[in-house]
Amino acid sequence: MYLWFKLLHVFFMISWFAGLFYLPRIYVNLATAQAGGAEYRRLLDMARRLLRFMTPLGGLALLFGLLTPFAAGWWGQGWVYGKLALGLALAAYHVYCFLLLRDFAAERNRRSHKWYRVFNEIPVLAMAAALYLVVFKPF
Repeated sequence: MYLWFKLLHVFFMISWFAGLFYLPRIYVNLATAQAGGAEYRRLLDMARRLLRFMTPLGGLALLFGLLTPFAAGWWGQGWVYGKLALGLALAAYHVYCFLLLRDFAAERNRRSHKWYRVFNEIPVLAMAAALYLVVFKPF
């Protein structure tokens, strides 16, 4: 079962991360678009559809990420808890993306496109940290 859980975890992580990388990029463009304009509405619709699509992918990535250490006998190793903490932090990031989208939909965005460019880098750093933990198992 371990290999199946690992395969599904990696598959859903790749899919979820595609959304986590692209959604804040849409926010960069939304922050520069004229609120209420045609481009703004188009970008808002794209962001809504992407978030709706990536949410179950994230849930499945987390589920199989929890099952994999059990199947492999790794539960109790420190690096697993670190990776779990990163997964939960990414889930919180995902929820925050939802809240940001809600603000865009209500036309009450208070952040600049530069802020969203920096915000967009958070999943990259989390992914690098998770890969480090999985490959090197430092503790």
